[in-house]
Amino acid sequence: MANLTRRTFVQAASVATLATATSRALSATGRQRVFIGTNTADGIQAFDWDAATAELTPAGRAAPLSNVDWITFSPDHRFVYAASEVDSFNGMPTGEVASYAYANGKLTQLSAQSSAAKGTCHVGLDHTGRVLLSADYGGGAAASFRITDGQLSPAVWTEHYTQHGPNADRQEAAHAHFASFSPDNRFAYINDLGGDCVHIYALNAETAQLTPAGVYTAKPGSGPRTLHFHPNGHTAYCMNELNSSVDVLNWNKAVGSLKFVTNIRLLPHAAKAGVVSTGCDTVISRDGKFVYFANRGDDFLYSFKADPETGALMPIARSNCGGKTPRNFTLDPTEKWMLVANQNSSNVSVFARDPETGALANDGQSYQCPSPMCILFA
Repeated sequence: MANLTRRTFVQAASVATLATATSRALSATGRQRVFIGTNTADGIQAFDWDAATAELTPAGRAAPLSNVDWITFSPDHRFVYAASEVDSFNGMPTGEVASYAYANGKLTQLSAQSSAAKGTCHVGLDHTGRVLLSADYGGGAAASFRITDGQLSPAVWTEHYTQHGPNADRQEAAHAHFASFSPDNRFAYINDLGGDCVHIYALNAETAQLTPAGVYTAKPGSGPRTLHFHPNGHTAYCMNELNSSVDVLNWNKAVGSLKFVTNIRLLPHAAKAGVVSTGCDTVISRDGKFVYFANRGDDFLYSFKADPETGALMPIARSNCGGKTPRNFTLDPTEKWMLVANQNSSNVSVFARDPETGALANDGQSYQCPSPMCILFA
């Protein structure tokens, strides 16, 4: 491990030593298992997390799955599901989705299935834990799978998208990037970065079938990458990768539609010369009072205070992400630390967070991890 700025980090860590761990997965030593998906042949890596000291200790390879872009737990934390961004699986031009049983800090593979197309970059699990959706960036497609005791069925539903946007370099074709579910689990959403839209479906959680229920159309060339729902139950944030902005949306519970409210630009007025900057991911605190966005190229985190009732955002500050190309980031279970997976600098950075003000320390601790893509607390 390496220090970014030791003095600031140690001061923050001394405060956090009084924190009480909240996760069910804490061991007798107070450490918690963390899995990190890597976009390498090293697969899913295991670490032990100490919330008192903000230390990540390597614990070996948890699963040999290659090019893991995303991992997610079942609601009961018995199973883990993963997306493998490969161009072929089982002799077919698709990516791979896999499931694992989780027990005693270890993963045991249960099943693996082909997705709808190549380049599977994300999987989303519905709130019942019975339906998994995959999004294929390379092939511009999505698929659904039924789950039984952690086992994935072959794809139940698939769709290949045909839209494309005005950005000739990034939107030459459809690029499905993210799968999510409405707060009431009645609707599913697939972000299409290449088509500048979010596809909306009615979900049958028993059969894993999806039925078209509309489309949210974003600004041409914006590249909607991810969609996250605020705890207030009616606000959603759509991260636009290509223009580094966020669409604040109103969710209509009756029909599942998304309505534009406002757009928030994340970039400084004067962009760095020669730097291609792209929006990435979103984190929302459990109480809904704070929202964080990551931006790449310029490589920063942007903190906002959120109105818990309306979801309206007020900027707090931009801060250091601790590396190059933040791919995914998350709060630890105590919400006193923010962990950032920096893909192109192969490190995970840890920053102290003030739960009262939402502010992130600009300096933190850094831990090596090969091409980290997704951080998952057990």
